[in-house]
Amino acid sequence: MFDALVLEKDDRFTAAVRQVDDGFLPDGDVTVDIRYSTLNYKDALAITDRSPVVRAWPMVAGIDGAGVVRESRHAAWRAGDAVVLNGFGVGEKHKGCLAQRARLRGEWLVRLPDGLTLAQTMAIGTAGYTAMLCVMALEQNGVRPGDGEVLVTGATGGVGSIALALLSKLGHRVVAVTGKAGEEAYLRALGAAEIMDRAALSGPGKPLQKERWSGVVDPVGSHTLANALAQTRYGGTVAACGLAQGADLPATVMPFILRGVSLAGIDSVMAPLALRTRAWERLARDLDLSLLDKLTHEISLSEAVEAAHELMAGRVKGRILVRTRNDA
Repeated sequence: MFDALVLEKDDRFTAAVRQVDDGFLPDGDVTVDIRYSTLNYKDALAITDRSPVVRAWPMVAGIDGAGVVRESRHAAWRAGDAVVLNGFGVGEKHKGCLAQRARLRGEWLVRLPDGLTLAQTMAIGTAGYTAMLCVMALEQNGVRPGDGEVLVTGATGGVGSIALALLSKLGHRVVAVTGKAGEEAYLRALGAAEIMDRAALSGPGKPLQKERWSGVVDPVGSHTLANALAQTRYGGTVAACGLAQGADLPATVMPFILRGVSLAGIDSVMAPLALRTRAWERLARDLDLSLLDKLTHEISLSEAVEAAHELMAGRVKGRILVRTRNDA
């Protein structure tokens, strides 16, 4: 028997940590003893039943996990291997990693990167891995330090915080957008050169505005993304990876056809193994790991439901690391 955060929806929705056995686990060729997981925005949506994230019931929440292989029928993995899991529908269609044990598919797993601990990978989690994919997309499109300012929206969130830390360490001048006026010291500590109130971007704006950004990382969407596009400099790139404000995009084609702006869509869930492996290697190299303590709040598995509600209420900054067992 082991503990898992189980989501059920019969007559009513419930989310609770309870004991289950191996028979509760789904099909898969690798069983992993999960040491750490994390709480992402998508996890919080599922745990609070605020959005139809979950596609099969009952579900174990948790789109991220890090642990040690217990049993394997997959050629790439043996008992004792340290592995990391992000996405692939885990916690949505396939029972997830906010649990002490998970059964997964070997082709979904990434070997623990050199230089990172299991706990550090989950302090980074899908949010940080997504942030790295955004940074790599900007680089692929030619955004370089010194080209101009880079904008990071939702900067106190998981993606925004790590994107800010990465871009600053890589030499960019980063402007951080937040609605939390009291978090300036936190954002400055991560490397923000300037703080912008999110109200400046969150309402309807003109199709083209004063050019400012060489690159943008946007986990927010809606009017914020539309305004960021309208303010991006000629030939600049906007990496869009989220919808915290909304899934709509009330924009025009003007930034694309008059300024040559590129909109790079970032998908972390189904990204191919080679790309996600490169992203994790870059995170081990390019993220100032000493900042993880500033970014991260650690909780136990039993506290995850309450923390999900706090996240949805906007009372969380940075990353939430979930310790699944006391001896992790």
